[in-house]
Amino acid sequence: MSAAPAQDDYDRLQAEAVRATVVRLQHRITARFPERNLRNVAGELVEVVDRVAAGSEHARRRIDLVRRLSRIGVTLVVIVTIAALFLTLRGTIDQSPQRSWEWLPLIESTLNDIVFAAAAIFFIYAAPSRVERGAVLEQLHRLRSLAHVIDMHQLVKDPDRIRDDYDPTGESVDLRMTRTELGHYLDYCSEMLSLVAKTAALCAEDTTDSVVLDTVRSIEQLTTGMSGKIWQKISLLR
Repeated sequence: MSAAPAQDDYDRLQAEAVRATVVRLQHRITARFPERNLRNVAGELVEVVDRVAAGSEHARRRIDLVRRLSRIGVTLVVIVTIAALFLTLRGTIDQSPQRSWEWLPLIESTLNDIVFAAAAIFFIYAAPSRVERGAVLEQLHRLRSLAHVIDMHQLVKDPDRIRDDYDPTGESVDLRMTRTELGHYLDYCSEMLSLVAKTAALCAEDTTDSVVLDTVRSIEQLTTGMSGKIWQKISLLR
């Protein structure tokens, strides 16, 4: 009797499953269109999925290290600030100020120390988020570029070009496809765009950074819009 699947298998997007789907799509494209460069685009997507899967564990360890160091840094800033305030206060008391305005340097120094300490704490505390954001945004930028490459591959694949009454010019692109082949080609492009969106979602599995989530959302909207245009072409073929 097989073991029951883990609960995480159903509430997390698995990199292995996404990669297997992309590889299967690449094989399907190669089998039907061995001379077309679309199969190479699928290969690029496989590399991105591998990089995301391998980089997520490495990035997680690096972010954990930066997070521990940032906590140590925050603690040191707090200790140094408290010590500086204590020394300033003791020095002022030792001078035995008699008038209220003689306390102004202490108040000014205290405010300056608090402001600088707060700025330092904010900068150090946000360091893990900056490290995480930079690594993920690099992968998302590549995915966005890959989506546009896929869109370029289907851009001139117009169903009107295979009509019997189509009148080509000397600059017209020769599709060298039948109606059935064009339908498969457009369907592969649509599937690949969907897998680009899934790979982008993989990048956001372990983050709550608003910038990363907004970028993933924009890629999903981009690929959805591109896929919608492709299905308009497919509907014209049918």
